[in-house]
Amino acid sequence: MSRPGPIPPPGALGMGRPGVGGGVADIQGLKRRVHRRLLERLNLSNLQNIERGQAESAIRGVIHDLIAAEQVALNLDERERLIQEVLDEIFGLGPLEPLMHDPEVSDILVNTHKQVYVERRGKLELTDVRFQDDRHLMQVIDRIVSAVGRRIDDSSPMVDARLADGSRVNAIIPPLALDGPHLSIRKFKRDTLSGEDLLRNESVTRPMLELLDGIVKARLNVLISGGTGAGKTTLLNILSSFIPVDERIVTIEDSAELQLRQPHVVRLETRPANIEGQGEVPQRMLVINALRMRPDRIILGECRGAEAVDMLQAMNTGHDGSLTTLHANSPRDALARLETMVSMANLNLPEKAMRQQIASAIQVVIQVSRLQDGTRKIMSIAEIVGMEGDVITMQDIFVYERTGIDEKGRVQGRFKATGIRPRFAERLKAYGINLSGMLFSDMLDQPAAGVHGNGPAPATHNRLNW
Repeated sequence: MSRPGPIPPPGALGMGRPGVGGGVADIQGLKRRVHRRLLERLNLSNLQNIERGQAESAIRGVIHDLIAAEQVALNLDERERLIQEVLDEIFGLGPLEPLMHDPEVSDILVNTHKQVYVERRGKLELTDVRFQDDRHLMQVIDRIVSAVGRRIDDSSPMVDARLADGSRVNAIIPPLALDGPHLSIRKFKRDTLSGEDLLRNESVTRPMLELLDGIVKARLNVLISGGTGAGKTTLLNILSSFIPVDERIVTIEDSAELQLRQPHVVRLETRPANIEGQGEVPQRMLVINALRMRPDRIILGECRGAEAVDMLQAMNTGHDGSLTTLHANSPRDALARLETMVSMANLNLPEKAMRQQIASAIQVVIQVSRLQDGTRKIMSIAEIVGMEGDVITMQDIFVYERTGIDEKGRVQGRFKATGIRPRFAERLKAYGINLSGMLFSDMLDQPAAGVHGNGPAPATHNRLNW
């Protein structure tokens, strides 16, 4: 069934005019009555056995009859809007459905039933979407978590889940959330970004993209570092697209988000403990199991704890070309966090031994950031070159230098090659990847985000949603 276009606000439909019966409150009351009577007339268990399109067609007819029985004057737009809202309450996420179908919305943040924020183009906006009450919001949360076999209640008041389309969901309720239930949805992008999209959005330059392509194909181990919402997972998706199609890839994630296009992919996902506190399968257990599955590459969605030590050992023992991400504000901070995670495994390794493991396992650290104007950029591509005493040494290959902010609040800056030829250049050559020596020249400074030599910045420069 084709879905109607964006739903205008109630006032735009004339819902407050006397003929309708008193305004938005009466429309909400009508919707609740229609919904209740619809549930009384339908056998919901039978609906699960037929396709949604057929079910919707049958339900629309019943709703038409129920509205007619109410004897309320509704024009065609109001009637269609009411029918769609009732269908959303039965099959979807209620008031959030229009936002889920808005391609410009990347995040939906529900702060109790009273507030719903969305992120568009990297900026948060307050919407006029509301739930009837916290009980209404809890019904939507229960529908989401039960669909993936999880639960949320007083004994387990927070949960990570995902929608059928892959969107990532986090919910937290009282007693942990003092004001009421909170719901966060990171929308899944059906059209995965490519390297060319990064170029159009001025997140990288052509030389940087060529280098990243070579790094993946030469099977270098890569760590992607960045803050929340910086685009780590999206960049991981793009880098994974450079992996040859004849390799066996095993992905390990807390909540499955990666969209690999290769034909030979094994996807693993962690499992939380059940109501008795049993049955948990953490990432570390999955990493250990993945080593027995004859992978060519292991992709760990995000390092958060003791699984870091097993990931490093895999990188050091023949599983070259592995990729992972972690939260950190700089490449140096990323290595410090990695040390902390290794120590969580309680192996009692000396500090120098931990750093030697890291320095030998990881060759490249990529730092990504979301800037204050909402754009996301690769801030640096750095090579780990080894140890000097007790310190891991690194060198930047490419960096992004900020130069200021223009009158419209857009960040200005440029991508810059440091002029250093990386030590892994010979490995790239051994894999048949012949990058020009000029690629690393500091003569290849590139403009970005507002610094353009030929006319104004393109309209897409502030459109980055990865």
